Amino acid sequence: MSTARPGPGGRPPGWQQAHAKRYLETGGQDGHIWEGVTTLLLTTTGRRSGQSRTTPLIYGRSGDRYLVVASRGGAPAHPDWYQNLVAKPEVQVQVMADRFKARARTASGSFAVADAPARIARASRIWVEGVHDAALLERIWGDDLRVEGVVVEPIDGIDHLAERLAVFGPAANRRVGVLVDHLVAGSKETRIVAAVRSDFVHVTGHPYVDVWQAVKPSALGIARWPEVPRNVNWKDGVCAALGVSDPREMWRRVLAGVDSYADVEVPLLRAVEELIDFVTVDGAA
Repeated sequence: MSTARPGPGGRPPGWQQAHAKRYLETGGQDGHIWEGVTTLLLTTTGRRSGQSRTTPLIYGRSGDRYLVVASRGGAPAHPDWYQNLVAKPEVQVQVMADRFKARARTASGSFAVADAPARIARASRIWVEGVHDAALLERIWGDDLRVEGVVVEPIDGIDHLAERLAVFGPAANRRVGVLVDHLVAGSKETRIVAAVRSDFVHVTGHPYVDVWQAVKPSALGIARWPEVPRNVNWKDGVCAALGVSDPREMWRRVLAGVDSYADVEVPLLRAVEELIDFVTVDGAA
């Protein structure tokens, strides 16, 4: 049985608890498929209360692993269930009627350290072109970013980079690192970046047309990324070539395929590490 999408006006208060209740009562027959995607129930231990907390979450699979994303619908702060499992990674999972214990870990393979809490956010920032870039950085570097207090902000492309920087006002204790897609000789992106002049701004990037392409094809079970004609939107062309009708579904597959640093290309790894070093250097607040 599939749970229907809520009607206009958004989801009513308590909808998550109601979803979890139906899921438990029916062994997942009502609730496992929700709005066209699969969900599981994650039970964590409250980091302050010590009480069990059960949350329905969309999940993906990578081999025998269950993957969930602590995105909170794109909110700047992580959800409570994530903070709970950072403190106590031992959890209980229910998928359909199957219940089992598990130990949570981040996608990079590192375990969150309970006595190394997230630092108060720095004034310095890392800017990325879009929400997919931000999600990929969170998936791989999330714990590192929280320990360092680095906020990653999507800026919806770099066409207005100079204006954004003028508003932000970079300074020695207020640095900006910018991650740019398709940073290659002769590209529009390279021309925009060339106009940036500040000791407190560092721009670097990767050569791929889109951050999707920075994920290794093997992580998705394909031999290579499709060749897309220049006059075709790259994501649309990829979806058409791989037989996926909806780019949102393709993105879910891309993100679910990333299980560690080993699943993305070296140019992206190098660029992100460089930006983290830049915005956390001594004197950068």
